[in-house]
Amino acid sequence: MIFDVAVIGGGVVGGLTARELTRYKLSVIILEKADDVAGGASRANSAIVHGGFDPLPGTLKAKLNAKGTAMMAKLAEELDVHYRNNGSMVLAFGDEQDEKVRELYDRGIKNGIPGLSVISGDEARRLEPALSDTVTSALLCTSSGIVCPYDLNIAAVGNAMDNGAQLKCNFEVTDIKSVGDHYVITNGQERVEARYIVNAAGLYCDTIAAMLGDKYTITAKKGEYMLFDRSEGDMVDRTIFQVPTKAGKGILITPTVDGNLLIGPTSEKTDKDDCSTTLDGLDLTKATALKSSGKLNFRKIITSFCGLRSACEESEDFIIRMSDNSPRCLELIGIDSPGLSSSPAIALYAVELLSEAGLVLERNEEFVPTRVSARRFEKLSADEKNAIIAKDPAFGHLVCRCETITEGEILQAIRQNPPARSLDAVKRRTRAGMGRCQGGFCSPFVTELIAKELGIPETDVTKFGGNSKLLVGKTK
Repeated sequence: MIFDVAVIGGGVVGGLTARELTRYKLSVIILEKADDVAGGASRANSAIVHGGFDPLPGTLKAKLNAKGTAMMAKLAEELDVHYRNNGSMVLAFGDEQDEKVRELYDRGIKNGIPGLSVISGDEARRLEPALSDTVTSALLCTSSGIVCPYDLNIAAVGNAMDNGAQLKCNFEVTDIKSVGDHYVITNGQERVEARYIVNAAGLYCDTIAAMLGDKYTITAKKGEYMLFDRSEGDMVDRTIFQVPTKAGKGILITPTVDGNLLIGPTSEKTDKDDCSTTLDGLDLTKATALKSSGKLNFRKIITSFCGLRSACEESEDFIIRMSDNSPRCLELIGIDSPGLSSSPAIALYAVELLSEAGLVLERNEEFVPTRVSARRFEKLSADEKNAIIAKDPAFGHLVCRCETITEGEILQAIRQNPPARSLDAVKRRTRAGMGRCQGGFCSPFVTELIAKELGIPETDVTKFGGNSKLLVGKTK
């Protein structure tokens, strides 16, 4: 079979682009190198839907950030994803940074961002009592929000699959050749044929571009984070930034949609496979966050993690264009921050460019834009939960005590598109293992459920695919 479009990369941008393509009568396949979608930048980032005041006016980042943020609430509702319009503040400490805050305000006005105002330090503390006494002013943005990035990613791919798209994981593209009117894409063992390609490979989009004759240089930037227990989740209501620097938007303090508190990220160039946390990085995260608020309780940290962002050496702006050397390939290069915020708008723009390049778009009247999340159970009332348990007793069996996740939700995550095949894949879909004990209690039960559902020995169940097996054998 020759697909109409192959999307290389199963992150949030690739997933939403594939979903947008299924609105039309097209055959679409997503090729992902990892064992699951949301394995790269979409797995570990700040989870912020940026207001859009930071990008330089006139850039793609400015245009797509503003448009994507405006789309996010409706998209999250359609995909049954947690989203909250909590707003944000950018803090200044002293006269020089006060001027920077006013510059950001002016930039946001030029970008057409609603809900912006400059407030004094006292006004900022009235809104957010946990803020430091040293804050002199702040940019208040009421249009920004927070979302679960991997939840959005998984839902986008799942909805695309529900509408006919195919997903092939563990498919690391090693070669692309143009053969007549289509491309042959291979991972060394298997091949996929497609008339058009979308290069949404994130950190590795330069590698894919090189196979098509285009030269870009992508550098990985490491961002280290610290996650606090839910008991700390209401310390601030808004996302709290400091005045940005050349390295990025800096260390933030933010609630998450799941009730935790998050601080980070750092910004340091690193290797593309380096997801380690470091003592220096975490110390810097702590020290910088304390400047915003001295009320952080570091005894309540439950985990730390690292995310990698793709920085393009050729441009600080997004590069979204058809390839110069392969005219049926769309390049999505250097999609760093605000990539998550911009992703719904990037998907629309991607389809527009593909259409201009010759892809025929015929509306798919059977397209269904909605789905029901595996995490929906927690939102229900007691009566609604009891009604579900009466039909399926698995929803009455508690597996993860910290996050109160049931067997029914885990089974739904394994069975629903895109199906979970590892411990981490189940965790991203249900939060089983994300609580205070970090999976210490529920991991054996989740492992048993995965093995039973997939019909494999428990010794073949992995944490995140590949050789990450949890068990080495059985005792007699």
